[in-house]
Amino acid sequence: MYKITLALYLVFTSAFTVSAYADESQDLVAIQQKWAIANYELKDDAQIDAFTKLSEQSALFVKNYPNLAQTHIWNGIVLASFAGAKGGLGALGLAKEAKTSLEQALSIDGTALGGSAYASLATLYSKVPGWPIGFGDDDKAEKLFKQALAFNLEGIDTNYLYGEYLYDEGDYKEAKARLLVAQAAGIRDTRAKADEYRQQAISQLLAKVNKKLKR
Repeated sequence: MYKITLALYLVFTSAFTVSAYADESQDLVAIQQKWAIANYELKDDAQIDAFTKLSEQSALFVKNYPNLAQTHIWNGIVLASFAGAKGGLGALGLAKEAKTSLEQALSIDGTALGGSAYASLATLYSKVPGWPIGFGDDDKAEKLFKQALAFNLEGIDTNYLYGEYLYDEGDYKEAKARLLVAQAAGIRDTRAKADEYRQQAISQLLAKVNKKLKR
């Protein structure tokens, strides 16, 4: 009787786990798709409204799956993008929340989503003003980008974001190298809309890099 009960328990918990992770995967895809629209296709008040709603959704995503690194990663990405759309000192609070969420993801699993938390946190450190206004720090950004590459050497997002950082730092040769890797990554079936816009951004930044290298 004990063995039968235990077997039924294991079947039940296994089915529940599969179902829970299926729901998490669906929620993740929904957030990624809405983020692509808000980040690339909307402007001004429409974009702010979209990010306001999306940040509420990503917060709920974390609440429903608090022990999964990817929920914290995407909450951080949404908040960081919201901060970028909002701009100005008013965005600093959102950036700090994004930083906290990404750090929480790293404390759970730094390898999740190909080390995306490292790349996203690096971008925050590179974009946010430094002391005394904010927490921006180029040295930390550089270190985090290299950690991100260790987990995903050929990823489109990590290489583009690092290439953008290197361009801003004036390292045009290395920026081109990273951008070419990002360009070669192509378009993922699961992230088609975001990757199409990302490839456009890569081409535009490569054109700027090439102009700098010709001088």
